[in-house]
Amino acid sequence: MLTFSFNHIAISVSNVDQSVDFYQKVLQFPEIENTASKSKTRWLAINNEVQLHLIPRPNAEIKTNKAVHFALATSDLKSFIGRLDELKIEFSDWRDTPDKSYIRNDGIKQIYFQDPDGYWIEINEDF
Repeated sequence: MLTFSFNHIAISVSNVDQSVDFYQKVLQFPEIENTASKSKTRWLAINNEVQLHLIPRPNAEIKTNKAVHFALATSDLKSFIGRLDELKIEFSDWRDTPDKSYIRNDGIKQIYFQDPDGYWIEINEDF
């Protein structure tokens, strides 16, 4: 049987500098070296094993919906919501209720917000 581990997610962004700034400010992802090429694609570390690759596509039409998102877990969702409030970043529950979290059937609380290109990011509680 084959086994896999999650390595990275890559997204197209209209302004790579703006996106790096956003992800560093909001989620505190440090930038790491792009070891794959000398392109303008920039890499951020989500943790020691998983990366976010931001690929500049200034002329691309980026279409998103909430069902297409990536999710991160935190042990302190309340503090993270405070961070979003400080940064004046709007968030909602799954049903698009502004400034509200949602509790899933399994008891996990979650929120959603968007990056500068409209990509949806879920943050949920990690017990």
